[in-house]
Amino acid sequence: MLWQPSLPPRYLNLGPDQLAECITLRRNTLGDALVILGHHYQVDDVIRHADHTGDSLKLSQIAARVATERPVRYVIFCGVHFMAETADMLTPDDVSVILPDLSAGCSMADMAQYDDTEHAWELIHETLRRQGRNPRIIPITYVNSSAAIKAFVGARGGACCTSSNADRVFAWAMNGGDHPDPHDDVRILFLPDQHLGRNTAARFGLDVTRETCLYDPRRTRAGDALGGATPEQLRDARVILWAGHCSVHKLFRPEHCDQVRAADTADPSRPPTTILVHPECAKEVVDKADLAGSTEYILDTLRKAPTGSRWAVGTEIHLVNRIARECAGRNVHVRILSDCQCLCTTMYRIDEPHLLWTLDHLCALDPRTGEPTGKPPKPVNVIRVHPEVRKDALLALDRMLRLAPRAQPID
Repeated sequence: MLWQPSLPPRYLNLGPDQLAECITLRRNTLGDALVILGHHYQVDDVIRHADHTGDSLKLSQIAARVATERPVRYVIFCGVHFMAETADMLTPDDVSVILPDLSAGCSMADMAQYDDTEHAWELIHETLRRQGRNPRIIPITYVNSSAAIKAFVGARGGACCTSSNADRVFAWAMNGGDHPDPHDDVRILFLPDQHLGRNTAARFGLDVTRETCLYDPRRTRAGDALGGATPEQLRDARVILWAGHCSVHKLFRPEHCDQVRAADTADPSRPPTTILVHPECAKEVVDKADLAGSTEYILDTLRKAPTGSRWAVGTEIHLVNRIARECAGRNVHVRILSDCQCLCTTMYRIDEPHLLWTLDHLCALDPRTGEPTGKPPKPVNVIRVHPEVRKDALLALDRMLRLAPRAQPID
C-alpha cells in the first residue's frame, strides 16, 4: 500500500453540502481539461461527481476515448491503484491520471507480487521438466492486477482478461495462444483470482478437482516446495490457479443461497428469487446460483428484469443498493445475497474530501486555506507506469482486446 498524507483539517471540517459545492466549482473551473471516473463500487457521494461510471477496464477505455475528443489534461480515477495504472497506460503521455487517495489499493492485486510470480514460473517449469514434461505455459491475468503482473504476463505470451471475456481468453490460451501447435503440452497459469479461474475452467469443461491445482506463494515462502500443490497435482493440472481472491466476493457463501431458497419455499405465494452472482465468488456459490456474470452483465440483467421479479445479488453492496433503488421504480425487488457488510474497504477510502483536495491542487488553490497560490497548478497523486513495464503490460491488454469485448454469462 502506498502512503497517503493526511489531509489538512479544512477538508475534514467541511459539511457534505459544502464539499459538493466546492467540487462543482472546481470542476467548472477546469472544464474540458478534467474527466472524473467513478467505479461502480464507489459510494453515492463520490459517484454523483463522476462524468462516467463503469468497471475498471471500461473506465480506462472511456478515458482513452475522451482524451482524443477534447483537450483532457487530468483524469481523476475514483477507483483503486491498479485501475489508475491501466488508465495511465491507455491514455496519452500528456494526460495525468490521478488517484485521490494513494492508499486505495486492491487486496486481490496485492496477492500476486512480481517476485513471487517469477519464482513460481521457474519452479513450475522445473518441476514439470523433472517429470519428463515439456509444457508451454500461457499466463492469464485478471485485469484486477498490478501493471507489473500484466507486464510479466505480456512478456511471456499471455493475456489479460475481464470477468466478461475470461472464457474467450481462456479458450484462446488452451488452443495455444498466438502460436497454436497441436503437439504442445499447453497449460495455463491463472492470476491472481483463483475463483474466476476455477469457474472459467469448469465452464470450459475441465474437471476442476483433477485438472486444476492451487499454487499459494505464501506457502512457498513458508518452505512448502510447490505452494501447497503436490508434484502429481501439478503433473495432471491443465490450469494452475494462483491463491488470490476478492475480499468482497469471498464473503458470499453457499449457505446464503440455501437461505434464499428456504425463504422462497416458506412463502410460495410470491415469485421465486433468482440468485445472480459475480464469478469472483467461490465455485460452490456459483454452482448454487441461477446466473453468474460480470458487473456489467449483472446491471444489464437487472435493468431488463420483468416487473414483479425478485433477485438476490452477490456482489459489492454499494452497487447492489444503487441498482436496487433503480429497479424498485419498476417493481423489481433486488436485495444483496448476504446480509453481511460486503463492501470494498479500499475503494471506500476515496471520498469527497480527498476528491476536493486533488481538485484544489489542479486549480492552484492552497489546500490549507482554499485561496489562490499564485503559482502554476501542481497535480498530486499522479500514477505513472514505467515505460518498460507499460510496453509489456500493453501486450497483455492488446491480446485481450483483440479477442472479444464480451462473453456469455455462466448459466
